[in-house]
Amino acid sequence: MYNWTVNTSVLKKYRSQYAIWKLEQLINFGLKDEKISKNLLKKHIDRLNIDPEKRKYLQFLLKKDEKNENSVKRSNKVH
Repeated sequence: MYNWTVNTSVLKKYRSQYAIWKLEQLINFGLKDEKISKNLLKKHIDRLNIDPEKRKYLQFLLKKDEKNENSVKRSNKVH
């Protein structure tokens, strides 16, 4: 991802701020060929400066995915 407004080489030194910045960029301006890390999104969702409706939708997807993972885990248990 190329960004002309931010010196990413300096920002990368601060892992948490860089992760938040990159997530915001991907969410607000498009993914192109990249994917959003579910773990990073879960970790930083409350700190992202994004549209409230986008936040609600992403939180919905995370909860839906969490429910699906739990149901798969339960169905894989041996009785």
